Amino acid sequence: MERPTWAPGEVDLERPSAARVYDYYLGGYHNLAVDREFAEQAMLAMPELPLIMRTNRAFLRRSVRHLVARGIRQFLDLGSGIPTVGNVHEIAQAAAPGCRVVYVDKDPVAVAHSQVMLEGNQNAAVLLADMRDYESVLASDAVAGLLDFTEPVAVLMFAVLHFVDSDEHARQSVRGYLDAAASGSYLVVSHGTHEYVGERGKQVERLYTRTDNPFYPRNQAQVSSLADGLELVEPGVVYLPSWHPDSPEEVEDHPERSSTYAMVARKP
Repeated sequence: MERPTWAPGEVDLERPSAARVYDYYLGGYHNLAVDREFAEQAMLAMPELPLIMRTNRAFLRRSVRHLVARGIRQFLDLGSGIPTVGNVHEIAQAAAPGCRVVYVDKDPVAVAHSQVMLEGNQNAAVLLADMRDYESVLASDAVAGLLDFTEPVAVLMFAVLHFVDSDEHARQSVRGYLDAAASGSYLVVSHGTHEYVGERGKQVERLYTRTDNPFYPRNQAQVSSLADGLELVEPGVVYLPSWHPDSPEEVEDHPERSSTYAMVARKP
């Protein structure tokens, strides 16, 4: 396969990437034939996958606006993925121009495109790193140069913790960042679940073992436990469309079809 000009040399052209598959679901073009083939197979089991991804992006927009309105001006977006319309810095800086954002992703395609997107933006940066290595992330020049952890910061984990292989490791990832954060900081999480889709979701889970990020769904209680010691923002741990919708019409009769929980929690 001829390597696309946007794919760095370390990118494996023969293995699906969860970040590039996500890009395909959202209608992006930074994906390969192997990613598109994988996504089409997954959609045979769950045709609603692209809608779920768009619903997740809508939650990102609502939660970032919510936090800016409450005075948050610093954002650490972990597992940020390939840039698409409505990124965190665009939403936050449109609401409050002084907002500072650091993106973190281990996918070199995501980082390369983020660097291009952020060129000339002095209040945003991107870091190539695995978000699970929180000590290295927090010690990085990108984070130290833009974020002040003695002041409240929003730690964003959109659709990333369901790629962490155990409840213990997921909690460690959360605590590593929140323990370093000041009082008044926030955690924002969206997390996939199979509670509604059952066997169809398990088919997708088995497919994801072929990617660079196997999928580990969790139930509502498991997702809630990630916020232990924090104060959940109302309405708590709910399906994506039910978290502070912009209008009543946005909440469908069956919000569980999103197969993804949303939660925002504050560090006391």
